[in-house]
Amino acid sequence: MDIRPNHTIYINNVNDKIKKEELKRSLYALFSQFGQVIDIVALKTMKMRGQAFVVFRELGSSTNALRQLQGFPFYNKPMRIQYARTDSEVISKMRGTFGDKEKKKDKKKKALELASNPAKKAALGTNAQPNAAPVQQTPDNPPNYILFLNNLPEETNEMMLSMLFNQFPGFKEVRLVPGRHDIAFVEFETEGQAGVARDALQGFRITSTCAMKITYAKK
Repeated sequence: MDIRPNHTIYINNVNDKIKKEELKRSLYALFSQFGQVIDIVALKTMKMRGQAFVVFRELGSSTNALRQLQGFPFYNKPMRIQYARTDSEVISKMRGTFGDKEKKKDKKKKALELASNPAKKAALGTNAQPNAAPVQQTPDNPPNYILFLNNLPEETNEMMLSMLFNQFPGFKEVRLVPGRHDIAFVEFETEGQAGVARDALQGFRITSTCAMKITYAKK
């Protein structure tokens, strides 16, 4: 019996040697290019090892991610992706927790937050929509087949960046800069292919607070 489409996708065959927090950051970086990710569930219990759930706000996002990333080599293991079962205990419990929290905020704290702490509410809004904030224009160099990335968060690693950029034709490699976590270079076969990736991922947030800035590297 086929599983009906829903907002949550279930992933298995995940490399279980990856630490939980790194795994969640990498899944977020990979899947949020398809739409707003509400939450990621990755448990390290024996029963849940090698598995994860990604919850999207829009059904179309989960469908697109499932199709595009089926078999994607995630930490050297091809991901197997399907829609989560609607009666999944983990997802039902998680959604219930989200609903309860939102109701409590709406009923008990909404007026207080608006009146006394608008800055916090604005920050929460930014986190809730990680890719919605406009990105400040970055001065650029002439087109080039190598891209220069900056404003990267401390936890960025080569695997995360490779997973983002190898979605695009012509991707060759990621080069990190020793002693600098905030910058990196990405090489493509042609400057046209580099330009497509640059435009698509400009302002992409690997974490909710760091919008990646991409320019052409200096020749």
